[in-house]
Amino acid sequence: MALYIYKFGGTSVGTVERIQAVAEKVKAARDRGDQIVVVVSAMSGETNRLLDLATQIQEQPDSRELDVLLSTGEQVTIALLCMALHHLGCPACSYTGGQVRILTDDAHTKARIRSIDAQSMREDLAQGKVVVVAGFQGVNEKGWITTLGRGGSDTTAVALAAALQADECQIYTDVDGVYTTDPRIEPRARRLKQITFEEMLEMASLGSKVLQIRAVEFAGKYNVPLRVLSSFTEGEGTLINYEESKMEQALISGIAFNRDEAKLTITGVPDLPGVASKILGPIAEANIEVDMIIQNIAGDDTTDFTFTVHRNDLQRALSILRTVREQLGAGKVTGDDDIVKISIVGVGMRSHAGIASAMFKTLADEGINIRMISTSEIKISVVVDEKYLELAVRALHAAFHLDQELPA
Repeated sequence: MALYIYKFGGTSVGTVERIQAVAEKVKAARDRGDQIVVVVSAMSGETNRLLDLATQIQEQPDSRELDVLLSTGEQVTIALLCMALHHLGCPACSYTGGQVRILTDDAHTKARIRSIDAQSMREDLAQGKVVVVAGFQGVNEKGWITTLGRGGSDTTAVALAAALQADECQIYTDVDGVYTTDPRIEPRARRLKQITFEEMLEMASLGSKVLQIRAVEFAGKYNVPLRVLSSFTEGEGTLINYEESKMEQALISGIAFNRDEAKLTITGVPDLPGVASKILGPIAEANIEVDMIIQNIAGDDTTDFTFTVHRNDLQRALSILRTVREQLGAGKVTGDDDIVKISIVGVGMRSHAGIASAMFKTLADEGINIRMISTSEIKISVVVDEKYLELAVRALHAAFHLDQELPA
């Protein structure tokens, strides 16, 4: 008897008909002899509707009360799904995050899970029941409702899989797996049968929206096999685990990109110890995250300092940098949000030289100028002008033969 965690997102439970379809899928799995725990999100659009109600009353809603409000969306879904299962003659029991005792810290709207009491769920499963749990939520030590942030239902599912030592955690979405790149950009993108936690974590952090980053981190930490599947079409999806099969051939697993980047440069900065801290310290104090950083030393004992931030933070960062410029007696401050970050990802890079040069040559052959470069053990990222996004992704996809299946 296998134990599976099924997670269904908002689009998968967006209507009564879709909830009924989920119930039929779950009942079929139980009838095969499997034990099933289902984690659900709020019905599509419901969280936004509740958030809109809150902002009509408070421009910046109180975070504790906002968690109380937003958590009701999942509570609706778990009740409806259990009703649908009961209608099919399938025993089921619903739980809110608090009833499961998903214990979190006190960080309202972005809480982190500390522990889970799995005893009640184990008892229900032993009695042949389907357990249906509200995703995205928990309680702190005071019993106050907390939420885990957007996409938090993925994290709930992975955490339950770890607590229950499930055989697999299956994430059902509106796509049928993880692709080599976005099929809307490159129609020849191929669904991956398997990818490692490391690669999926990089893909998620670099702009792939298939899974929440924290869910992938959690799965990797507790070695929970993850599978991404479609709610609407049959298929084996993409398995995410630690195995690095066929890595001798698979140099690159995928190409990710992020349109939400902006680049800032301050020129003529005195080349003195601590200058990087003086530039980035005020940026960090403003709670602005910095991504890529480049520092170029000139011949006149000055340096040009360039870094990227989220596009939404560009104007705030520019304002801070202009103040820093005056304090340091530096040159010009410029900002550019007409850029995009493109990354190639693959654990196969570890044992193969020449990946970076192949990437740079491919872009050069297309006349694409690289503005910034950063590397890690399993990824290479470049910043280019946004107008070259589709051309660059397609050229790299072809250059690394990502449209071709590996030989068995």
